[in-house]
Amino acid sequence: MSDQLSPISVLVRNEPGVLSRVSGLFARRGFNILSLAVGETDDPRVSRINVVVAGEPPIIEQVVKQLKRLVSVIKVSDLSDTPRVERGLLLIKVKADPAERGKLLQLADIFRARVDHVDNDCLVFEVSGNRNKVEAFIDVMRPHGILEMARTGQIALSRQMGPMSDYWASQMPEEPAEESEDGTYNISRAPDPNW
Repeated sequence: MSDQLSPISVLVRNEPGVLSRVSGLFARRGFNILSLAVGETDDPRVSRINVVVAGEPPIIEQVVKQLKRLVSVIKVSDLSDTPRVERGLLLIKVKADPAERGKLLQLADIFRARVDHVDNDCLVFEVSGNRNKVEAFIDVMRPHGILEMARTGQIALSRQMGPMSDYWASQMPEEPAEESEDGTYNISRAPDPNW
């Protein structure tokens, strides 16, 4: 059985060094990060880290357990089996001879890719979507000559309301929180009295 790609969503306190601690955990444990995206939530005190890692379910469980132990981590969710919206962004520069340009534009239209730059020798496309869509676009462009490309990490949100919602994070209590059944709320360990 091949390794499954698992998106893991982590809510963390927005403080210096938190990304280093989270990514360092992966490095120390020998886990390879395939994709990483970080951004502030609607609450400036909280950031969301989206990580995609490959591994069998027991390995992913171990990753989640290790993340829960970090003091700055508020909540961790493995979104592998959760209905979710997932997106990544790709900028790709492709060789575009005048004779091939029409064909490339038709292919881009199929993927709802946007042309961001036109040059005498190349086109730059922008495409967003789940990992499969982005990979498929790369595969379609490869025979035409990829000159350069850049990708963002995948970002993901659960389709349902739940403890990973940013609303929950913005409602953090003044008093230390009780742990949930799965033991993932670490607010009680947060040293900041304003939480």
